[in-house]
Amino acid sequence: MSDAVDAIVGQWEKERPDLTPHLWPVHALARIQRLARVVEKSCKATATRHGLDYGEFDVLTTLKRSGPPYQLTAGAFLKAAMVTSGAITNRIDKMEAKGLVERVREGSDRRIVYIRLTEHGAAVIDDAMADHLRNYERLLADVDRETVTRAADALREISEALGDTSIT
Repeated sequence: MSDAVDAIVGQWEKERPDLTPHLWPVHALARIQRLARVVEKSCKATATRHGLDYGEFDVLTTLKRSGPPYQLTAGAFLKAAMVTSGAITNRIDKMEAKGLVERVREGSDRRIVYIRLTEHGAAVIDDAMADHLRNYERLLADVDRETVTRAADALREISEALGDTSIT
């Protein structure tokens, strides 16, 4: 069975036969890129059903999985999100206005600001996360679990080889 990536590689082999020995990474990486677009589109739709954009979903899941008291410093979010401080500030401002999170200052050092999940935010992310996992299951429903496990193991190896070993 062939797919769009096979067709693309075939076109390059025909157009530029000299590139053929260098096309081997395309088989994996182009498929990863294409899958990422499909998954991202589906995940964004799931977040939208819960009144969230995908960035808000990410913030809420990060807070929820951090465990009680479901809070992180603004600096920890900045490091985890790898976006500008302005982007995080704007995102948190919007989420605070929606009642999803609150800013809490450290009592002894007012410079330390925590972003904390509100009760409303916890309820929203509990529902959204359950829906998100159902969406993942739906996306992979037609693929054998053993195949998914082998692919996940291979992707972990590729991620590690590319230096993506962070857990944030």
